[in-house]
Amino acid sequence: MWTAAGFEHVAEAFDRNFSERGELGAAFAAYHRGELVVDLWGGTADPETGRAWERDTIHLMFSGTKGLTTACVLLLVQRGQMSLDDPLSRYWPEFGAEGKDRITIAEVLSHQARLPWVEAGYADLLDHDAMAAHLAAQAPASDPRAAFMYHAVTWGWLLDELVRRVDGRTVGQLFADEFAVPLELEVWIGLPEELHWRVATMVAPEGVLVDGPWSEINRPNPLWIPGSEKIWNSEEYRSAGLAAVGGYATARGMAKFYASLLEDGVLEPEIVKLGRREIRRGIEPTWGSPMVYGAGFELQTDAFGHAGAGGGGGGAAGGGAAPPREKK
Repeated sequence: MWTAAGFEHVAEAFDRNFSERGELGAAFAAYHRGELVVDLWGGTADPETGRAWERDTIHLMFSGTKGLTTACVLLLVQRGQMSLDDPLSRYWPEFGAEGKDRITIAEVLSHQARLPWVEAGYADLLDHDAMAAHLAAQAPASDPRAAFMYHAVTWGWLLDELVRRVDGRTVGQLFADEFAVPLELEVWIGLPEELHWRVATMVAPEGVLVDGPWSEINRPNPLWIPGSEKIWNSEEYRSAGLAAVGGYATARGMAKFYASLLEDGVLEPEIVKLGRREIRRGIEPTWGSPMVYGAGFELQTDAFGHAGAGGGGGGAAGGGAAPPREKK
């Protein structure tokens, strides 16, 4: 573990997660003005076997994946292949069913599509084609509160299908080709099988997984109910590449990705600015707290990025030089 001079307090705060807050295992990294200044890891990656969290341990990002998918959508905007103001049905005609023909890409990105759950259920959770077809046929929720409700999992099927229709690649393939490989990032949306052994086992704290009661405005998240840990930690889930909640990374990989967005790299500064532009703010009805969204990014502070359950997320603020490539 290492910090640059002047960043020792970050390591002290990281240590307190274990000594005072009961952290099981974690990693944290940060870039500052193009240089890696914090690279920390510690604890246990698998409580059952006692496997330690190492420098190359990979972590499930859950909704931290949304920041990666957002970058893929913005890249297609940058290339002139679509606009955020376009209706989603322009590229995915089937989506226009049941009065959804005017829902724009920007509204989907900012959780305003009124499709926060899947009426047909989640038996096909890891089958993108089936879940996208369910959402295309589904009518928007009639409850007005659903007009600004966090689309925890459906967000990914909607935007992954958009990317497939426009580009021909899945979000996972596009991210690998356009971001991960050129920037040498340890970040994946859909983890290659040969890397599964490096993944930390996810453990839900007591009381986090909820089995109801649920209401029309608070439907169960299929990944946050008792028994979900078996799904998270399965080989099938790791490989599925769910564009909302299926990203994997090292802390260094996520830090380097967001650092790359602060300069004219894969995404041009004006496109990043477009992604950071506020689209909607308000009280999210499920948990009753204020939320601010740009084009996929969370904008709760001056920073932009996306948080994820279990601490798997990342973000950036300000500007600076692009991070250098690590020598192999």
